[in-house]
Amino acid sequence: MQANKITDKMVQDLYERLRREAQASGYHLNPDDNFVKELIRGLLANEARYGYQACPCRLASGKKDNDLDIICPCDYRDTDLARYGMCYCALYVSGAIAKGEKSAESIPDRRPPTDEIKKTKLPYTVWRCKVCGYLCARDEPPEVCPICKAKKERFEQFI
Repeated sequence: MQANKITDKMVQDLYERLRREAQASGYHLNPDDNFVKELIRGLLANEARYGYQACPCRLASGKKDNDLDIICPCDYRDTDLARYGMCYCALYVSGAIAKGEKSAESIPDRRPPTDEIKKTKLPYTVWRCKVCGYLCARDEPPEVCPICKAKKERFEQFI
């Protein structure tokens, strides 16, 4: 696939897949469908260019090993959702933003410089869903458990 050969059908197919996956896992896509579809065009263009769907709002190196942290969904998504209500590119948003109770705002890019990514081992807390036992390692528990759909407050710090 070439970046200039991205069709509306390709965008729509990925849009529908991302929406299904988000809903099934307790996530929300930005309610602005046109905005989401433009981000999807960027994901598809990066896939055509590099062979992987790097975040369209960040500069990818073209070397997958260097960009693993920004392949969508990126490593920063869940913490950004917990802290800011949306991920850096605003593809994924909190329930409050999805319902229109809160508006999306610009957030800082927390991605460290490329040379620091390789040197840094980010310590994460392990969170356990008290309902189903799902474990995840991240700074904050997810807004909704992707397994049983329990809300964030049903998580406990495991390690």
